[in-house]
Amino acid sequence: QVQFVESGGGLVQPGGSLRLSCAGSGSTFSSDAMSWVRQAPEKGLEWVSSINKGGSLTTYMDSVKGRFTISRDNAKNTMYLQMNNLKPEDTAVYYCNMGGSWGQGTQVTVSS
Repeated sequence: QVQFVESGGGLVQPGGSLRLSCAGSGSTFSSDAMSWVRQAPEKGLEWVSSINKGGSLTTYMDSVKGRFTISRDNAKNTMYLQMNNLKPEDTAVYYCNMGGSWGQGTQVTVSS
């Protein structure tokens, strides 16, 4: 089973940018689609974006379209989420996911 470690979160002002990374271990990293999922304080899990195993197809939740870009580099066993024009409502713990495998999450806080 593949394991993931997210990084790249932090505190940023509204309108700022962050790039999240999800590093995977194991030879099965490129075998399936992957997703970013977030959880805001006192709220449930919310799907953000997905990418197919080859990286050619991407989908996004409406509120992040045009601001976030998902990508993956299977040679590096890493998935990314470039987040631009961040808003306070993007504040959450961001998790990467493939099937039943999850990372520990990285905190993103958007505040002035």
